[in-house]
Amino acid sequence: MENSDKLIDKAITHSVLHKANTRGHANHGWLESHHTFSFANYHNPDRMNFGALRVLNDDRVNQGMGFGEHPHDNMEIISIPLEGDLEHQDSMGNTTVIKQGDIQVMSAGTGLYHSEYNKNKDQLVKFLQIWVYPNKKNVTPRYDQITLDLNDRHNKLQQILSPNPEDEGVWIHQDAWFHIGKFDNGFSTSYELKKPENGIYAFVLKGDFMIGNIAVNERDGLEIWDTNTIKITANTANAEILLMEVPMQF
Repeated sequence: MENSDKLIDKAITHSVLHKANTRGHANHGWLESHHTFSFANYHNPDRMNFGALRVLNDDRVNQGMGFGEHPHDNMEIISIPLEGDLEHQDSMGNTTVIKQGDIQVMSAGTGLYHSEYNKNKDQLVKFLQIWVYPNKKNVTPRYDQITLDLNDRHNKLQQILSPNPEDEGVWIHQDAWFHIGKFDNGFSTSYELKKPENGIYAFVLKGDFMIGNIAVNERDGLEIWDTNTIKITANTANAEILLMEVPMQF
């Protein structure tokens, strides 16, 4: 993957663009959340999921506040901190703190309880919480977190999640691959899907991009399916993007 005029610039013919300002929005005072897909009090029958991707929440939690203990089951739950420190506790006995550069995963399986709090009293915590439907039900609940080198996503796509425990990043019970890249202005790269029957959901963390022939801006999301490869070009400096390849049938 490199900046090259030889990269194929294929038009994307099967896609749906979700502009940032069309997401569901909830402000609970201590929590402000934007929902890409239907969640809690936000219900949009046209935005229930994208294949196995069920939830993409963009959360901001005030100083010292958080989510009390609550249950989950039969879902793969991924948290990606963007700013600040998030403290996690669960019924498996884990007490941890995750921050930018960390990736956290829980396989809820037969059921677990957990809580999440802003560790700090002087700054917001911002993070993405993502739910993916598993390909196996009622597995033994599992927790993991890792710290990745942020330099490894400069002008390339750093893998942060896969189905394989031996690969880079965390792993989940699903044929899904997640990557994050942070690019210089004008830098282009391509992403080739691991499985041709999968789709990809692109979510812009910062800046502006062209994905194939489609312009996407900060916090926009783009559903793409029926393609093998996409081309990505950053149109601003320090542009950052999350790519989530997931099964369309599961």
